[in-house]
Amino acid sequence: MFNMKDDLIIDCFAGGGGASVGIEMALGRQVDIAVNHDPDAILMHKTNHPDTLHLTEDIFKVNLKKYVKGRHISLMWASPDCTSHSKAKGGQPRKKGLRILPWAVYKHAKAVLPNVIIMENVEEIQQWGPLDESGYPIPERKGEDYRKFIVAMKSLGYEFDSRELVAADYGAPTTRKRWYAIFRRDGRQIVWPERTHSKSGIGGLCAWEQCGDYIDWSDLGKSIFDRKKPLANATQARIANGIEKYILKSPHPYLVRDKEALAFIIQYHGETRAGDSRGQLLTEPIKTIDTSNRYALVSAFITKYYKTGIGQSCKDPLHTITTSPGHFGLISAFLVKYYGTGCGQRLDSPLGTITTKDRFGLINVLFEIGGETYIISDIFLRMLKPEELKLMQGFPKDYIISRDYTGNKYPIGKQVARIGNSVVPVMAQKLVEINCGYLKTRGSKRRDRRCEIVQKQRRVC
Repeated sequence: MFNMKDDLIIDCFAGGGGASVGIEMALGRQVDIAVNHDPDAILMHKTNHPDTLHLTEDIFKVNLKKYVKGRHISLMWASPDCTSHSKAKGGQPRKKGLRILPWAVYKHAKAVLPNVIIMENVEEIQQWGPLDESGYPIPERKGEDYRKFIVAMKSLGYEFDSRELVAADYGAPTTRKRWYAIFRRDGRQIVWPERTHSKSGIGGLCAWEQCGDYIDWSDLGKSIFDRKKPLANATQARIANGIEKYILKSPHPYLVRDKEALAFIIQYHGETRAGDSRGQLLTEPIKTIDTSNRYALVSAFITKYYKTGIGQSCKDPLHTITTSPGHFGLISAFLVKYYGTGCGQRLDSPLGTITTKDRFGLINVLFEIGGETYIISDIFLRMLKPEELKLMQGFPKDYIISRDYTGNKYPIGKQVARIGNSVVPVMAQKLVEINCGYLKTRGSKRRDRRCEIVQKQRRVC
């Protein structure tokens, strides 16, 4: 039911509801109006914010004055599509239709004059300028359109300030970095929240959240060996390089379930350097989540290693090997085939034909933990689940992303897309509660429970 109170709150570009749930966490009340052109996004938003008026309309065409009906707008949140500003576009041409979306914020600001407007976007928006005929930014005109936009907003009587903030610094388990801007015309001061976390956790701050705390460790996936469809060569290489980087060369690999396995995350993005592995330890917040699921969990099962040997140089042809790692002293016992159709093999089966060429990647798998020597016995792989990504983005555990309010289920791809497009809720919460805390109301039991769940998710530092 649309709220008839005077101090309305609007979420433009509402998406799956990241900003809206952050506002709810800050103020104990749902946003009054949510706008988005995507019916799927609106369905997810309505599932979690049933008391909001939902408008499935083009942001440039929607007439907010029609729905506001003369009432006062205390807060408007706006997160225009960032894809045509982001550096993730690389050398691809930009879309003019997406790059002008911030001007929709100006249009609605001029029409309904909210007291406070908070915007979120990629930091590259500050380089927003004209495109050439082929759709590429004109280097010497970088920032020109951005400055015009800020001047236009100020002409409406708004004070302005902006900062680039990292979500992990405020307690979210993601290092997503974004540009945040605050415009206000009510005479109050623009305030920025103080950091509560840091990477090292020194100076009285909490350490960054570990994304490993949000993994469902009851499901480690399945073995990378003996699959009906072998893993792609690039995936095999990422796993092999990841084991070297995040297990063998890491002073503190991530232990799972009382030394049963060691785990890390790989990214399905192109590596920046040959032989490198784009991924991370699970002791860190997850990096930026995008609209496609590019993260996979690798779990290397380990067993104690009791026997010794002198080994051999990796430059020499491989010596005769039996199925028992104890019978061969090479400080390498796991082989990943980079080429052809195979995907390596287990240690409990005879070794396949070996050549002296680089058909196999030799991975050093003997390592020590707490003075004891271990060997990798198997490796499991699975993609991260939408529910895990949801929590790592900072959404409350009870936030529904798997279905809409009518019971229709969302495919996994759409769930991930909603998460990747979303504002990190914790950031909306922090910015709103410090700048608009006077709008806080006593929430319903459902809202109070959600806020309580969010707090319980945070580790005590």
